[in-house]
Amino acid sequence: MAIFSVYVVNKAGGLIYQLDHYAPRADTEKTFSFPLDLVLRPHDERVVVAFGQRDGIRVGHAVLAINGAEVNGRFTADGKDVLEYLSNPANYPVSIRFGRHRLSSNEKLMLASMFHSLFAIGSQLSPEVGSSGIEMLETDTFKLHCFQTLTGIKFMVLADPRQTGIDALLRKIYEIYSDFALKNPFYSLEMPIRCELFDQNLKLALEVAEKAGPFGPGS
Repeated sequence: MAIFSVYVVNKAGGLIYQLDHYAPRADTEKTFSFPLDLVLRPHDERVVVAFGQRDGIRVGHAVLAINGAEVNGRFTADGKDVLEYLSNPANYPVSIRFGRHRLSSNEKLMLASMFHSLFAIGSQLSPEVGSSGIEMLETDTFKLHCFQTLTGIKFMVLADPRQTGIDALLRKIYEIYSDFALKNPFYSLEMPIRCELFDQNLKLALEVAEKAGPFGPGS
């Protein structure tokens, strides 16, 4: 069981805090001979597998490194186009590492704003007045839990589907936010949270939740 990440979104839908706590690694590195038996395509400024799943390499996985050197989107470490490089027989045999694309800061901002909109839509679709909006989204690999305060701040936790005690954890994160962000004289409401004590106490709370599940009284 694990807690993957924490997001804090202000009432306008802006991402004001994000922490990647644990990221499961599913990278696969293999050495290939020419011709490459995978179909690669450019997608969103990166090169991804479009066809030819094998040996842990899946459709949608991105090219992360070539010959041990990290790629930069669609370009190799020395600035060459990845697709052009891999189409040249002279560059083989070649070692390629594939894996899930890591979200950029801009992508995290965009996704937080999108969830804010979905939350509002969920509230409006409710047949009852005063719906809380989306409290949980569930997939086969993770659950997204959301807690919105009376002032409109949203705390979101992405966790393993088997992880327990997330509701209590969300309330604990709210307490930490109140104690170490709101009471910080240098913090402005609705602005990004940059507070070392907030970081330290949040990470401690996540570790406690992973090991012990629900928080007990007075924790």
